[in-house]
Amino acid sequence: MLVPVSDVGLGDRAAQVLRRNDLGSMTAAAPRLYPHMWSWDSALIAVGLAQLSVPRAVTELRTLLRAQWSTGMIPHIVFSAGDGYFPGPERWGTQAAAAAPASVRTSGICQPPVHAVAVRRIVDAGRRAGGSAREEAEAFVRETFGAWLAWHRWLATARDPDRRGLVEIYHGWESGMDNSPRWDRPYAAVVPGAELPSFVRTDVDHVGDARERPTDAEYGRYLWLVEQLRRVGYDDDAARDVVGFRVADVFTSAILAVASEELALLGEELGAGSGDDVAELRELAARFRAGVASTVSPSTGLARDLDRRSGEWIETETVAGFAPLLCGPDDRQRELFWGERWCGHPALAHPLPPTVSPSDPGLQPRAYWRGPVWPIVSWLFSWAFARHGDDDGAGRLREASLRQLAAGDFGEYYEPFTGEPLGSLHQSWTAAVTLDWLSR
Repeated sequence: MLVPVSDVGLGDRAAQVLRRNDLGSMTAAAPRLYPHMWSWDSALIAVGLAQLSVPRAVTELRTLLRAQWSTGMIPHIVFSAGDGYFPGPERWGTQAAAAAPASVRTSGICQPPVHAVAVRRIVDAGRRAGGSAREEAEAFVRETFGAWLAWHRWLATARDPDRRGLVEIYHGWESGMDNSPRWDRPYAAVVPGAELPSFVRTDVDHVGDARERPTDAEYGRYLWLVEQLRRVGYDDDAARDVVGFRVADVFTSAILAVASEELALLGEELGAGSGDDVAELRELAARFRAGVASTVSPSTGLARDLDRRSGEWIETETVAGFAPLLCGPDDRQRELFWGERWCGHPALAHPLPPTVSPSDPGLQPRAYWRGPVWPIVSWLFSWAFARHGDDDGAGRLREASLRQLAAGDFGEYYEPFTGEPLGSLHQSWTAAVTLDWLSR
């Protein structure tokens, strides 16, 4: 099927977004709302940068790695010299954390580990270009393999202490899906203390409709969790005992599984790390694949998160329920994904996965992670489908996504029934995945 857009024009506009948001050695996630570097944004931004310049993509990830903590954690925000974002570095207070880097200002939590996926796409781009681009991409893998391995090891130990194959998160922000309905019940148990410092938000100043963003009450819970973590110096063991939000995140766990497989393959191909390192990564991939599979509801066929404080499964009909599809082929999940409750719903503007089922009465089509379609989520599934040999599924998501993005506004997310761009426009990672789709 032909995509009814001008691929050349769309690619030019996507490249322009990345150039305008380029801060030199890092890319701002968006021009105004997100003026710093976000961990999983930067990984996916590097995927797009690799289609323009392999050296620039490598620089992006090198900048991120300079912010890596001594524990191996890669923080979810690396602050640039700009300001105007809340919560900023002063609120996080990570300079007092023993494991934080001394010369880089960061947050104190993490985000999904998509970085090895980005490294693979950089290597792919380098090999297509050949010459010095290939040499630089492959040298980058050899030079940084240990840092990526340390990141995966930290997730597999500090955040899966009982070896269940499920990554624990201590904040909804760590999932990347900040205010998803997945977190409503765990957040309801978070009661901010009277000593929570006052705050003035800036995010609502940069969107057309503040109702698209989380509420002030939700933000109070978010900031109380930051305060709890700050008070224990972001120490992994202490945080587990005091933080009011502990959830085994099935989507992050699936990403860790496939990213560990990719990192193992890169190590094997390029002679990076030792044979034992590669074997360790394969064991991690198998552990977290099994962990993801263990969460699937026999009645709905969707994967579930686990509230570690209450011990209860979280039964929500969100896109995270398709985490097993990231790990490999699954006939039942594939049928659900393309069925009428999801991508096949007749009212959708494009056959793409919203963050909440369009048949769910709780769907809020304009509210951040509570209903809109996020291009980066569509890209992750498209990439995974292609990786596992489902070229039909990958192609369907690519074509529908390029139609959604044809106007070249590169929205943060999109209203699922009208296709209207929402949130922050000229979003770097939206432009980046557009470039990757156009390269295929």
